[in-house]
Amino acid sequence: MRGRGEKLEAAVAARELDRMLVTDLTNVRYLTGFTGTNGAVICGPETRLFLTDFRYTERAEAEVAEWETVTISADWLGGIAARLGGRVGFEDDQMSVRMAEKLKEKLAEGTELVAAGGEVEKLRRVKDSEELRAIAEASKLGEEAWRWALERGFLGRSERDVALATEAKIRELGGEPSFPAIVATGPNGALPHAEPGERVIATGELVVFDMGAKLDGYCSDGTRTFAIGEVGEKGREVYDVVLQAQLAALEAITAGRTGEELDTIARELIGEAGYGEAFGHALGHGVGLEVHEGPRLAQKSDDVLAPGEVVTVEPGIYLAGELGVRIEDFVIVREDGFENLSTLSKDLTLVD
Repeated sequence: MRGRGEKLEAAVAARELDRMLVTDLTNVRYLTGFTGTNGAVICGPETRLFLTDFRYTERAEAEVAEWETVTISADWLGGIAARLGGRVGFEDDQMSVRMAEKLKEKLAEGTELVAAGGEVEKLRRVKDSEELRAIAEASKLGEEAWRWALERGFLGRSERDVALATEAKIRELGGEPSFPAIVATGPNGALPHAEPGERVIATGELVVFDMGAKLDGYCSDGTRTFAIGEVGEKGREVYDVVLQAQLAALEAITAGRTGEELDTIARELIGEAGYGEAFGHALGHGVGLEVHEGPRLAQKSDDVLAPGEVVTVEPGIYLAGELGVRIEDFVIVREDGFENLSTLSKDLTLVD
């Protein structure tokens, strides 16, 4: 966690604030290492306060360093308010309107709450070496579970069975699923966020398999589309278009490119093949402590990629009532390119 308080303090100064109140638990974890369910941070010049309640005092002693731990015993909001003064930034994108109003009622005269959501999320975009190590290990674990699922086979099993078994394997390997696995066969593949159901996987179908693992708090994410036997000319054509779009966007990744530029590369290739209307989501997103975070690789995204960011590259084509194809890699942005953490083959693998 070293240096993160200083970075947030610099952001506080740039916003002409006296303090920043952080209440989102993912952001609190990023700043302090705390993994409990009740905590907050107050940051400013010569101020590094971590606040929690009596349930987590011992955990804070074990997990939180470089922040002064304060245990609030009774009035949670009152205890926070008593330690605020001047212009105080708060996470308006995370704190409810009701909670903000209650906090305002407890503030001393002259203390002002200023909407300042997103400041910690900006810091989280660029990962340090320890974060990148954790993310790479999560990716390895996820791919180990994927290979196990492939060896076990898909044919004759329900989508739900494949998904639940793979999630169980992730837990057996020491991780947690970073999100509920998507296993979508045949026409269900045309639903980008399909929920695995009782449909049995049959020969001649494409199967979209989207999954990730979480390890030490950090997530991985990836998607492959597999062929159950021979899937026909249409299935192969759509797969090839998605693959070429994915490879083109992937090769363009480097520090300094914008999310819009990368999205456009894939989108234009898919459009030229006649499937533009069938690619309805963004090209990709950042991954870290959450499976969806900044930067965004999307239309109208002005996010500029920086070294150390981790992003997905996942174009797709979805033909309602027929089939779907998505191919997703998981990469670290480097100064002059990228490092791909996804090692599973992208050939249209025939499985049973």
